[in-house]
Amino acid sequence: MSRVVPLPQWSVRSRILAVILIITTVGMIVAGVSSYFVQRDADIAAIDEELLAVVAAARTVVVEGPGATATSTEEPPAADPAAPAEPESAPTWTSAREALGAVIGRIIPGRYESTLGLVDGSTAWLPSVEVVFALQEDVGFVDRVWEETRGGEVILGTALTPEIEDVGAIRYVAAPLTVEGSTDEGVFVAAVDVQREVDEVGEAFVTFAWIAAITVVVIAGVGWLLAGRLLAPLRRLREAAEQITGSDVSQRIPVTGKDDLAALTETVNDMLARLDGTLTAQRQLLDDVRHELKTPITIVRGHLELLDPRRPTEVRAARDIAIEELDRMSELVTDIDALAQAERGQVLTEPVDVADLTQSVFAKAQAIPGHEWRLERSVAAVAPLSPSRITQAWLQLADNAAKYSPEGSTIRIGSSAYQGAIELWVADEGPGIPPEAQSRIFERFGRIDTGRGVQGSGLGLPIVAAIARAHDGYVSLSSSSAGSRFGIVIPVPSEAPLPPPAVELPASTGALLTAPPARRAGTEEN
Repeated sequence: MSRVVPLPQWSVRSRILAVILIITTVGMIVAGVSSYFVQRDADIAAIDEELLAVVAAARTVVVEGPGATATSTEEPPAADPAAPAEPESAPTWTSAREALGAVIGRIIPGRYESTLGLVDGSTAWLPSVEVVFALQEDVGFVDRVWEETRGGEVILGTALTPEIEDVGAIRYVAAPLTVEGSTDEGVFVAAVDVQREVDEVGEAFVTFAWIAAITVVVIAGVGWLLAGRLLAPLRRLREAAEQITGSDVSQRIPVTGKDDLAALTETVNDMLARLDGTLTAQRQLLDDVRHELKTPITIVRGHLELLDPRRPTEVRAARDIAIEELDRMSELVTDIDALAQAERGQVLTEPVDVADLTQSVFAKAQAIPGHEWRLERSVAAVAPLSPSRITQAWLQLADNAAKYSPEGSTIRIGSSAYQGAIELWVADEGPGIPPEAQSRIFERFGRIDTGRGVQGSGLGLPIVAAIARAHDGYVSLSSSSAGSRFGIVIPVPSEAPLPPPAVELPASTGALLTAPPARRAGTEEN
């Protein structure tokens, strides 16, 4: 069985750099090749212009006649390079050979150029200076030129000269030359080694290729360092993820800059903070549940171990205690489930008439015995709420007020309006909450160990706070020795109708919010 070879793992840094280098290299290659062909075509076009200029210079030599000592450097503006090199009349020349010799002698070939004079199909004149290649060495080329000019026209073409050493393709011009009254015929030939001209362009682009290669290497080095710096937050994210465990989610990633990666880092840090808070809350909940369930389990077990089954009285007493403790554990489990659901923030809101909801909660609270219930204020407003959840939280506040207030005391229920928010509150006449205990009562299983003296699961107020947070709100608390006032503050849209002024309650000291104070909108309207 063949072993599967795993593919190499490329890091994001390597892939980014590879893409940059590939694009840069392809771009330079395309630019270099395109520039090379454009420059080569421009050089070939320049060669044609140079050859035609040579024909024009030869025409000038023929026109000036044998008395001239120099060749004019100006190209006749009306000269047609495609016309024959011979003038309309050249009475000063005695033969085509003589005129062709003057042309060959006066026109000096340039670098990578050569000239040749043919008379009656044979080589008659050679350049007067040393040239890089000799056209007369290729007999086939000489015969070709002679045949092409038999029609009396100037020929511009390209030819391969295998018989000439170190010369490949040449670009040539052949101009026929005749003298009136002379029987011989001449042809002036000028040629340029195209390959050598093109090789100069190639040498320039070899230099370009070296510079481009060095540039790619520099880009690779700079890109590697820059990509590493830009991707450093991702690397730190990976390192932080490797260090995160179920027992430690405190690792955070340093935020540097204000770019997209910085925003991603902040988002990941927020996620880690939420995970840390969730895991901490879960551990705390498990610890608290274990602590809270330990007592009733111990009580039930102790009574069962000491129970004498032969004594019916002890059996009935143990049974009553076991049922009582099991009921307490059942209530605790129910509260834990309610708290978990509230903390998940899964509430479906709908537009609710706050006045109707206030009347409904007040009617339900009146069923709690031992107190005088009073509807203090009901505001005419509409707010996005979950009626069932808000009713649950509001009645929990009412139940707490009933538990911790003296028998027969008055408990007030009402709803108040703020600028952009509503408050659903309950006020009692109990002994108040000490300042040092006001934060503890919103913790899981938090209780007041003072004169209130009522036992409970300690999850009521945390459930209320969780329901308020699920509505983007918070719980307010004002407490003094004259009583306490709890309120659920819920933000409402600005377009919601504002209620009429609410009745102000008697002043009280102390205040606590389970959300940042900046979220509380204004003061209650009078």
